[in-house]
Amino acid sequence: QVELVESGGNAVQAGGSLRLSCRVSGYADYRTCLGWFRQVPGGQREGVATVYGPTGPLSRYYHDRVKGRFTISRDSPHAMSLQMNNLQPEDSAMYICAAGAGVLRGGVCSFARNGFHSWGQGTQVTVSA
Repeated sequence: QVELVESGGNAVQAGGSLRLSCRVSGYADYRTCLGWFRQVPGGQREGVATVYGPTGPLSRYYHDRVKGRFTISRDSPHAMSLQMNNLQPEDSAMYICAAGAGVLRGGVCSFARNGFHSWGQGTQVTVSA
């Protein structure tokens, strides 16, 4: 059983930065895909970034809307973070970390939901204009 706990959400002004963390307990190794998703009330859950790395350098994958502003990191099989810079109001959402075997495409973990079997409760990020 894998459990995930997020932290680091807060309220910031546009242009500000936040660093989210996700702690993974239970079985996980570098073959496990870890990802960040976000969801607003009444909206669909959308992928933000994933990280994967069974051998060699880690493979990272980002949604186009966050490329160049967000950086996903993985310090160990059980710790992941998301550095978010130049935050904008449209980044406001509940940020949720997820773990699973992943659906690999081109050597990276895609955002396919069926690739993630464990989900955290989320941490709220609010960005004001």
